[in-house]
Amino acid sequence: MLTRETIALRVPAADWEEAVRAAGQLLVAAGAAEPRYIEGMLRMVRELGPYIVIMPGVAIPHARPEEGALREGFSLVTLAQPVAFGNPDNDPVHVVIAFCAPDAGTHLETLRHLAEFLGQPEVVARLLAAETPDDVLAMLNG
Repeated sequence: MLTRETIALRVPAADWEEAVRAAGQLLVAAGAAEPRYIEGMLRMVRELGPYIVIMPGVAIPHARPEEGALREGFSLVTLAQPVAFGNPDNDPVHVVIAFCAPDAGTHLETLRHLAEFLGQPEVVARLLAAETPDDVLAMLNG
């Protein structure tokens, strides 16, 4: 579900909120989420903490389906400079993969697919080395 339009590389972000907003804007621009979904993602981190930083260097922001998810969607952002989310075990974050899903079942299935993808050896290093969105897509399809 990633497309050239939902991938942005070496995005400048001063902090975790800007990083999440950048990934969320891609979902909105693609028509996968309403603008309020971005606020939902930020609220989740503020309320529940940096649980979205699921492994060293990778954050997966998301919100509840009812907070503006229109359809299943993904965005991927690599950051120009890593930022701290407040997770002492997995900070700083270099890669932000936002997603939205219109219902709870799809939400859980999406998380499962992300875990499989991120469990591949060297995936984060390969994402950071990507020069273009097409490089990322080729990696995903390879």
